[in-house]
Amino acid sequence: MRIAAIQHDIQWLDREANFLHLESLIASAAHGGARLVVLSEMFSTGFAMGEKWVNELPEPFNGPSSQFLQRMAQKFDVWVGGTCAELPETNGLLPGNTFIVSSPQGALTRYVKIHPFSYSGEDKWFRAGSNIATLDVEGIRVTLFVCYDLRFVEEFWNCAEQTDVYLVPANWPDSRREHWLALLKARAIENQAYVVGVNRVGAGGSLIYAGDSRIFGPLGETLAAGSAAEEILFADVTKEHVATTRMNFPFMNDR
Repeated sequence: MRIAAIQHDIQWLDREANFLHLESLIASAAHGGARLVVLSEMFSTGFAMGEKWVNELPEPFNGPSSQFLQRMAQKFDVWVGGTCAELPETNGLLPGNTFIVSSPQGALTRYVKIHPFSYSGEDKWFRAGSNIATLDVEGIRVTLFVCYDLRFVEEFWNCAEQTDVYLVPANWPDSRREHWLALLKARAIENQAYVVGVNRVGAGGSLIYAGDSRIFGPLGETLAAGSAAEEILFADVTKEHVATTRMNFPFMNDR
């Protein structure tokens, strides 16, 4: 199965402009043979937090960003995912940083980021999730995480045996890019699984984002590497490569 990681810029809090721009990139990814297309964290708004944006950022459950993902998945007959600030379906004051993946039929899978980034105050404006989400994408077991979750090895370890591919959309700043690259590769090697890290580019909220999206294989091999510009990364993944790696190097048995 071919995965496309779309490394893109984001217009600050302009959903319609971002939807228009991303549609052409998703079309290119689909035409390039991708079956699963991954966008960045907060793909439709940028990572706006704080009192100034409290009325503009959160979306209702099944709001415009989730509807956009559904439309794109159905229009191009692919799986499409990214994160947005989505309020819970039932009563709740805080949104979750919610990774939403739509199937080509429009069925939605949700994962709420378990570890809000307290260093920047994300925990004050976003509720923490509690459940891991793994879905079957055309026979490939795909587990969802978001950005800062990458630093917490236990979550990755706990679902490794049920995972072939980890997806990690992010808004990871240029100042900590070496951490991003090292952690993505480490999660791939230690869990003997594919890791798809999709970062944004450009500037937003006083931060610079250098891209550096990566797709690593279960041996830690680099399958695709992004620059600091907008681009689409492609890689072909198979469950057989994961199974063979784990059989030849049965390190997970010693955990």
